[in-house]
Amino acid sequence: MGQSATDTNHTRHHEIPPAKLQIRLKRILKATFVFILHQWLLIGQGVVCILAYYFPDVAKHGGVIRSEYSILYGAMALIFFISGLSIPRQKLFLHLLNWRLHVLVQVFSFLFIPTVMLAIVHIILAGDPHGRIDRALLAGYIFTACIPTTIASNVVMTRSASGDEAAALVEVLIANLLGPFITAAWTVTVLPDTPEFAPWRNGDGDLKDMYRNVFKQLGLSVLLPLVVGQLVRWTCPERTAQVLQKYHIPKIGTVWALQTLSATSIVFVVCFNIALYIFLTIVCFYISRPPRFLSAGFAGAQQIFKRISPEETIAVCFCGPAKSTALGIPLLYAMWTQVDLFTKAKTSVPVLLYTTEQICVAHFFVHVFLRWHRSVHEKSEVGGDDGQVNGVV
Repeated sequence: MGQSATDTNHTRHHEIPPAKLQIRLKRILKATFVFILHQWLLIGQGVVCILAYYFPDVAKHGGVIRSEYSILYGAMALIFFISGLSIPRQKLFLHLLNWRLHVLVQVFSFLFIPTVMLAIVHIILAGDPHGRIDRALLAGYIFTACIPTTIASNVVMTRSASGDEAAALVEVLIANLLGPFITAAWTVTVLPDTPEFAPWRNGDGDLKDMYRNVFKQLGLSVLLPLVVGQLVRWTCPERTAQVLQKYHIPKIGTVWALQTLSATSIVFVVCFNIALYIFLTIVCFYISRPPRFLSAGFAGAQQIFKRISPEETIAVCFCGPAKSTALGIPLLYAMWTQVDLFTKAKTSVPVLLYTTEQICVAHFFVHVFLRWHRSVHEKSEVGGDDGQVNGVV
């Protein structure tokens, strides 16, 4: 009897009071809600894809919302107008002269990635002599490796991860001004010199219309809104900053980036695209912030392996691995006019799928780099290391 009373008292002693249980439940629900809210990009992408499947006439070319104008020009212009409002012009000019940043991003995008992709394609060709993997897909991957970085999402992701938005914006502009002139010739040069790739090596398409359309889009949707935003900021700097902070206007640019996505479902290349993007991001991180031991190797090594700032590192990590459908698809169809439509469609699959998946993976890297950025600043405040990656890779 005494033992029973003791057990009862012991049980009551460990019972959680209803009020405390309710508080704990609220915390769990709040944490779950916040986590789901932070995945708005992936959820939004899924919703947009479902809506596009059931209502294809709404956002198609010439559809209800005239996406060739409202999205390609309107939504993009809004993103870069907000960037123009947010970024001090001194910072833009500073990064225009930042040659180290230009070399890191542009050489990585136009030289390192095509080299890696060419090596992978040759490995596949050696291991697949019977052509079970469609050669149009391989040609498409080489083409994808040679196109420039994407426009809107790089700026949006860099901003979200507390990176240097001005650095991302400058690199995006430079890459997409160089891209139309570099990509076509570089793709034909890099393609394997074998009979199975002959249809793509003999591209004779007229690129004049493509050049005109690409530079028209860059001018109207990127440069003009950016200049207008800078003029507004220069005219009313204090008022502009108050409005941006009060109404959280930069978030609007992030939401509009959803509208530029393409959706394609090719399961067997999904894992490769994700692994490739993660690998390229890791390489970008370490070329931006090389390990300390490299700078002590020989005379002059400290200057060669000099680390850039955490904010610029984040911009490099988003701009380096990314590729653009805005230039890629028009250029692909302009380059290979003699190739039949079905083959061109298969060639475009890597472009569409990689550029879609990079948004998903980059969304998770936003949280990773936010955490890393905070840890770097916490260490610098206490006089510690300036942030070799901790828990990033």
